[in-house]
Amino acid sequence: MAHCAEKDTNNGEGVQLVAVIGGGLVGPLQALYLARNGLKVYLFESKKDIRKSDSGAGRSINLTISTRGIEALEAIGLRHVLSEAVPVYGRMKHSLDGTTSTMNYSSKGEAIHSINRLKLNQALLEAAERDSNITLHFEHKLHHADLKKQLLTFKTPEGEKEVTVGFTFGCDGTFSTVRDQMLKSGGFNYSFSQECIEHGYKELRMKPHTNDAHQEEFAMTPDRLHLWPRQEFTMVALPNPDKSFTLALFMPFDKFETIASEEKLLPFFEEHFPDSIDKIGKEELVNDFKRNPTGSLYSIKCNSYYHCSAVLLGDAAHAVVPFFGQGTNAGMEDCLIFDERLKELKKVGGKGGRIGLDDLKAAAKAYSDDRWEDGQAIADLSMINYEELKSPQKHPFDESLYNMVAFTRKPYRKYACSVL
Repeated sequence: MAHCAEKDTNNGEGVQLVAVIGGGLVGPLQALYLARNGLKVYLFESKKDIRKSDSGAGRSINLTISTRGIEALEAIGLRHVLSEAVPVYGRMKHSLDGTTSTMNYSSKGEAIHSINRLKLNQALLEAAERDSNITLHFEHKLHHADLKKQLLTFKTPEGEKEVTVGFTFGCDGTFSTVRDQMLKSGGFNYSFSQECIEHGYKELRMKPHTNDAHQEEFAMTPDRLHLWPRQEFTMVALPNPDKSFTLALFMPFDKFETIASEEKLLPFFEEHFPDSIDKIGKEELVNDFKRNPTGSLYSIKCNSYYHCSAVLLGDAAHAVVPFFGQGTNAGMEDCLIFDERLKELKKVGGKGGRIGLDDLKAAAKAYSDDRWEDGQAIADLSMINYEELKSPQKHPFDESLYNMVAFTRKPYRKYACSVL
């Protein structure tokens, strides 16, 4: 078994090496924040390098980045990674009779930004790789973590590898190994819940249309999130920079099975989404439906994110269903909040020099104490918003609530109490 160890001294000399587990959207961003604070960071990702393969199709819903995510990127000089994002200023509801209605997200003309998950992930990994304080390790799957000794064991193509670090940041998603190891380490006063909702999703694509001048254009209005609410199921479409739309069809898992054949699928769309079928294309619809897997949707709630020299961020701490568009925004904001707490503690303590283990522990505790209620609040708000999205009628769920959640950084819990 290979072993990699670096000197891990405490406060006076500082922590020599920290580990970020997870190379998704939150992991590289957290690694960059830590590196800018002078820490040496190893980022471990269980999968292959996504920059070298186009493996993201069919598995993810387009992201919408709003104020929380934008400010987290801006604070570290990465606002430019959203340069190809498409601004979306509101919703357009498509009724069964073919009529549409619109709703702006903000009276001030503010927009959320639609971006492809894979491209954003690739851009963040590129930024992390350019930082001399960060080393990326792909195909390193965390197998075991002795969090008291900070000894991490990974499975790699070359066999098991052990790495000794000073602190571990769990950014490894809904099925977090770091979270599991925290639970198993003992002495953790902690509650945890996981829910897989009855609805899954299928990703589809609406290609650009060619106009009379033989130029490609969007098939629908590009500055809107398009929504087909049909009670038991719903469909959502978000624009892409190449003038296509990414669609996500949400419905109960057993319903997907009943329309899996071409003979059932096309009549289903003709009945429930008649204005979309020509824009998608019958052949493309059938092919996408067969080719793309049906994804599951999870909600995770924890009442503490910190234990024993390890802390959780992003979906590892608070996975949410995608119906408020805040999953990635909340995860990115986690990185910003942790950085803010770390800087506040260093300022109050009046200490210069390198960051020590006690600094990281204090920041992790402050972040966890401040953040866990927000994680639970956005999980609840996301579930409530799904009921509004499914309904063809206007739901009493206040539209101004979306505005405040999307375009401010006020804690989620401040808004949840008004509707829960």
